[in-house]
Amino acid sequence: MLLSAAGAGSMISLFVPLVVFFLLMYFMIMRPQKKEQQRVKSMLASMEVGDSIVTTSGFYGILIDITEEDVIVEFGNNRNCRIPMRKGAIAEVEKASDGAAE
Repeated sequence: MLLSAAGAGSMISLFVPLVVFFLLMYFMIMRPQKKEQQRVKSMLASMEVGDSIVTTSGFYGILIDITEEDVIVEFGNNRNCRIPMRKGAIAEVEKASDGAAE
């Protein structure tokens, strides 16, 4: 009887640190990553034509057209520089102000 109680206590003492480790991993790595993914998803869903964007490679542009998975971005002052790209290549979106000069 005494031997089995000691064995059960040592099993619990082995699993408690393991459970604590996985909880720490969840709250320090997985949860912030999910929050960031939700933020990016909502940012990409709220994009509209005319918004200023920054691509993941650092280029600044203005959205000209938006489709389901792609966007067309106009770069610089040259109106002929329009490049199609995936929505995933957009790092930041700044909403177009109502009083912006075109």
